[in-house]
Order: sequence, then C-alpha cells, then structure tokens
Amino acid sequence: MRLLQSCSNQIMTGLLHFQRRRMTIHPQVPYAYTSSSHHLPSLCKQGRLKEALHILYITDIPLEYYAFVSLLRACIQAKAHPEGKLIHSHINQRGITANTMILNTLINMYVKCGNVVDARRVFNQMNERDECSWTVMIAAYSRLGPPEEALTLFQQMQQTGVQPNQFTFSSVLPACASLGSLEKGMEIHEQIINTGFQFQLSVANALVDMYAKCGRIHKARELFDKMHERNVVSWTVMIAAYAKYGPPSEAIRLFSYMKQMGFQPNQFTFATVLPACGDLASLKHGVEIHEEIIRNGFQSDLVVANALVDMYAKCGNIETARDVFNKMSKPGVVAWTALISGYAQNRQVGKALELFQKMPQKNVVSWNAMIAGFAQNGLIDDALRLFKEMPQQDVVSWNTMIAGFAQNGLVDEALKLFQEMPERDVVSWNGMIAGYAQNGLVDEALKLFKEMPQQNVASWNAMIAGCTQNGLVDEALKLFKQMPQQNVISWNAMIAGFAQNGHGRHALQLFQEMQLAGVRPDSMTFASILPVCANLAALEQGVEIHEKICGSELESDIIVVNALIDMYAKCGCIQKARELFDSVARRDVVSWTTMITGYAMHGYGKEAVKLFEQMKDSGMNPDRVTLISVLSACSHAGLVDEGYRYFNCMKEKYHITPTMDHYSCMVDLLGRAGRLDEAKKFINDMPVKADTTVWSSLLGACRTHKNIELGESVAERIFELEPNNSAPYVLLSNIYGAAGRWDDIEKVRKMMKDRGVKKTPGCSWVEDTMISQTVQEHPTAYPIVVL
Repeated sequence: MRLLQSCSNQIMTGLLHFQRRRMTIHPQVPYAYTSSSHHLPSLCKQGRLKEALHILYITDIPLEYYAFVSLLRACIQAKAHPEGKLIHSHINQRGITANTMILNTLINMYVKCGNVVDARRVFNQMNERDECSWTVMIAAYSRLGPPEEALTLFQQMQQTGVQPNQFTFSSVLPACASLGSLEKGMEIHEQIINTGFQFQLSVANALVDMYAKCGRIHKARELFDKMHERNVVSWTVMIAAYAKYGPPSEAIRLFSYMKQMGFQPNQFTFATVLPACGDLASLKHGVEIHEEIIRNGFQSDLVVANALVDMYAKCGNIETARDVFNKMSKPGVVAWTALISGYAQNRQVGKALELFQKMPQKNVVSWNAMIAGFAQNGLIDDALRLFKEMPQQDVVSWNTMIAGFAQNGLVDEALKLFQEMPERDVVSWNGMIAGYAQNGLVDEALKLFKEMPQQNVASWNAMIAGCTQNGLVDEALKLFKQMPQQNVISWNAMIAGFAQNGHGRHALQLFQEMQLAGVRPDSMTFASILPVCANLAALEQGVEIHEKICGSELESDIIVVNALIDMYAKCGCIQKARELFDSVARRDVVSWTTMITGYAMHGYGKEAVKLFEQMKDSGMNPDRVTLISVLSACSHAGLVDEGYRYFNCMKEKYHITPTMDHYSCMVDLLGRAGRLDEAKKFINDMPVKADTTVWSSLLGACRTHKNIELGESVAERIFELEPNNSAPYVLLSNIYGAAGRWDDIEKVRKMMKDRGVKKTPGCSWVEDTMISQTVQEHPTAYPIVVL
C-alpha cells in the first residue's frame, strides 16, 4: 500500500508541476501584487504553516493565486486537514472559486487528508475542469475507493471532451487492478497504445501492476521486459507481483537481477521481497537480505521491520523474529500480528495468546490471526469462542473460521457457518470447496464449485487438489485441461497428484510439458517431482532435474535441497546425498532426518546414529519422523541399548508421544537381536493396544529366528485384527517352510482359500521403460513370496 501511495504522490507531483508550467504560459487573471503574496509561499516552503496562516488571518489585502496554492500544499505536506478547511473557507469568502489551479490543489489537499467526500464536493462545484481536475479525483477513488467510481469518472471525463494524459492513465489503471477487471484494463491498455503513452514510465509501471493483479503474471512480465526504461518502482512492482502471486522464487531471482543491473533497492523493494523468502521458508536468502537492509540503513523503517518479523516467523526462526520485534521503537499492529501468527505456526499457541492479550491495540486482522492460530493447533472451541467475542467480524474472519472447522474434520459446522455468512467472496467458496475435498466429500465439492458465481484460478486449483487427494486423478486431469488459465500452482497440484497416486511416469511427462509450456518450475515443483525419481529409482532423470536446478536461486532452497538428498539416497548414491547435506549452510529438521533415513535404509546404522548425535549437538531437536529413522538405524545396526535410550527420551526430553511406528521399530530392534520374549513383553506392556504393524514386526523376527510356537501365536493375533491381510499368512508359511513342515503350509493355504484371502504380488521397476514386472511364483512352488 505504501508503494502505491508513493507512486500516487509521484503522479500528483508531476501532474501539478505540469499544470504550473501551463499556467506560467497561460496565466489566469492575477490578484493584486503584494509583499504578502511573496512572503506566504516562502513561509510555506520552510514548513512554517502557522505563521503563514497568521498572515492570512490578519490581512484583507487580495493575494496572488499561488499564495493559496502554497498554503494548501503546506497543508498537504503536514496532513493538516483542519487548517486546509479554514483555507477553503477563506477562498470562498474572497470569491476566488473560479481559479482552476487553486481548486485542483484544494481537491488534492482533501484527497491527501483522506476526505474524498469534500474533494468530490469541490470537484462537482467547479465551473470548468481540466485534465488535472479529473485525474486528481480519479486517483482519489483508485486509492481510497470505491474504485468503480474512478472508472465512471474516467468515462465521463472523455464524454465531456477532456482527453486523458499519462497521469490519468497511471491513476485509473490501479482501479482496474483493485477490481480485478482485466477486460476494462485491456480496453484502457489499447487506448494507451493509440495515444502513444505505453512507454511512459509511470504508465508502464501501472500496466505491469494491473496485469499482475488481474492474474496475468506472464503478460505483466512480458510488458516489464519490453519497457524502454525502468526505475526502482518498475522492479519493485514486478517483484511484488511474483511475491504475491507466485512463484516467490522468481521474486528473489528478480531482486538479485535488479542489483546486477545497477538499481539500488529502496525500503519498498526490501519489504516486498522478504515475504517471498518467508513463503519459501528460505532463511538463507532472508538473512542475506536482512544484512543488506542494515547496510542500507532501512532496519528502522516500520514496513521493513514488519516484513522482517513476518519472514523470520514463517522460516521457523521465531527467536530472531522476536528479537527484531523487541528492537522496534514502537511496533504497530502489523508487527504484533505477524509475531502472533509466527508463534501459532510454530506450535507455540500459548505464547501467541499471551502476546495477543498484551496487544495495546487490536484490529480485525489481529483477531483473525489468533483465531487461525487456535484452529491450526486443533483448538477449535477456543477459535469459535474468540470468533464470537470479536467486536467486528469481516469476511476474512468468517473464512478463517470455516477453514478451521474443515481442517479439524467438522464439515457440517463449516457448511453451517458458510450458509450464515452475511457476504461471501471467492475465498469463502474456495475454502468450503477445499474443506469438502479434505474430508473426502469430492462430489459435494464439485457441486459447490459449479454453483460458484465466479471462479478464479485458485478455485480450479482447489478442485484439482481435492480430486487428487482422494485418488480421482482422471477427474483432476480433466479439470486441469479445462482450466481457462493455468499457473505454476495448477501444474504443481497436478504433478503432485500423479506422484501421490502412484503415477510417477505421468508426473515426469507432465513436468516436461510444463517446461515446454514456458512455465518456470518453483521449489514446490521440484519438491514434488524429485520424490518421483526417488521412488522409481530413476537416477538418470533425477540427475537431469538436478542439472536444471544448478545455477538457479533454487540451488540453495532448503526444500529443494532436502528433496535432492532424499532422491540420491533412495537411488543408492549415499555419498552424493552426504555431499549435498554437508553443503547446506542452514539445515532444518527435514535435512537431518532425510540424511539419517538414507543411512538407515542402506544399512549404515552406526553412521545414522553418529549423525543423530551431531544433530542434537547442533541444537536441532528431532521430530517424530527423525526418531523413527534413528530407531530403525539402531535396529539394523543391532544397537539395542542406544535404541532403548532414544525411545525413552522421546517423551521425557522431546515431548513426543510414541506412535505405532515407534513401537514397531522397538519390537523390530529387539526381534533382530533375538530377544523375542522381551519383544513380546514390550508389546504387552504398551500403554495402547498394538496394531498389525507392531505384531508383524515380531512375526518377522519369529521367521528370522525360526521360533514356530511364538510365530503361530503372533500370527493368530494378526488374523484377528486383519483377517484379509495376506502378509501374515505368507510369513507363517515361510516359518513352516524353513522347518520343513509341509502339511502346516497346506493348512495355511487352505485357510487362505476358505477365508478368500489373496496374496499381493511383488513389484519391481525398470528405470528405462518403467514397466511393472509382477513376480510370479512357479505353480508347484510353496507359497513363499518376495516381500
């Protein structure tokens, strides 16, 4: 907003300068020449408004028009609305209401003081209006609203025979951007081309901004690349477009390119690029930009400081976010709200609430942030209580509460609130569609999607993601092809949908099509496609994708690097994975966990445990996935005592409640060590009832150690829990086969037949053709399969 106000100020300054030049050439009838007429402008330029006003009050001598213009400009500079109204009164009393220059400046004074009503009143009373009069009012409605009125005035201006100039075009285009009115924006663009103003700097900047905000980011970039000249505003507008509408990685890349081209970022540029770092969780870039901000002396700028707090919070570095907040001389509502959201997103909802309660002044955004914080942390009752306590709810409040219900599986409550909404926007509809889809109600989501008054690209993306999340890949692809316009999020949703539903070959094909379509992959694209290469053991494709990443700004993106480490590890290149891991300057918990998992899955248990100890020494706390990996590593390395120690510290030190996966790892650890009785006792002592995963770990150990009696007992437990699961039957058959008990194998086969249990065939992949090859056993062989 401050960037747009700055642009507006530049336009108005240029416009009034243009009018001053014109009046020098064609002066209107002057008033009596007096020393006061010369003295007043001098005082106004020095910012001595009170002294200037005093002269105005005590003299009855007529003043030159430029004395009143100077007084009004001083009021604009000081945002002195009451004084401006007094000057307006003097203008009326002295009967000089026919001077267009004075009245234009008077309108501008009211606009700059936020009083559009009085500005319009002066405008309506003018006997003669020039392009400046119309442009000031159009700019007022574009900036302060309603933007529809700016478009109406723009049309009326031309109907009266006054032609728009470059300042008019620069003022009306933001109204199209605010309304998302692409059709009107394109119509004005055509008019700009016909009048030859398309290469005028402020007009070109406004066109780039308009196309970006109307969802045509590629068109915005095309115009940006064709600009004959650029200034800092040009670069900042384009960076802002990428930061807000994506991909954020392109905002960071463009920020770097801007400096390479010799442009120095200002406070608005820094405040614009930092959200892109936050959205990518790119702490490395964020820290580098913060250092640059300090070197340029912008760290105390309020908007920049707000953006820094938000960036660090989104990157999970809540301590630094709090440090920046504490150093602010007078943090505003934006900074408080950013920190509250940061604490909530980092699972510290108690601290978020404490901060919310301490806020000296709250606005609706602060309330919405706290409601979202409660909902994200599963505290839906607290979220609803706060929603009802709000002094005033806006559409975002309702949307936040609807999303909260949906995220917590309360779809009926979400729908009830959706139906009670006093007004809905496109986000309301998208949120309800996503809520249905997240809870498996795809038909209801599709029905609502078709009922939408107006769909945007986010609506289509939500529907595509909903279909893929529920395994309806064909329906998702059909929607994807029907989209009027696709963005990088659309491609990512479809690629991820193929990948998550086992269609790796199609995901790779779509990734190729995406690039042929000229859509630049972002970090989420690579985070979706690299696991496909990993799961298919498609090392060649993985290396090709890595080569595309090298040399780009994504080379150091932590999400992308983690995906690369995982890909190389799963493809058997454990040394390459470690090289990448060592190259990461600022690792997150996923980086450590991925590398530990890589070691564990390839049997390097001791290396995995050693890396886990290094992780702890670095100050990084493990999560539940890290502990599953390290327990698995202990199991493969036979490190029973270490495994027990890590398991016991889960709850005590890291406050992580063990899941079935953790219990299963412990049973596997004891089973591999031959301590089967101890493993069974461990299961019996569990605070929760063991599931088939845990019992299957023990059954596998019985097979390894040929313990038939315990194996039979464990198999019976699993049959009770999952009678149609073929795996325990196969394992029990293998136990019997190893002991030469062929009759018992036949009994198991008969049992499977009687119960209608069918074996799941094995599957392997060949990279070049990606052909699934089913492992078929000989017809006379015993039911022993490769698992």
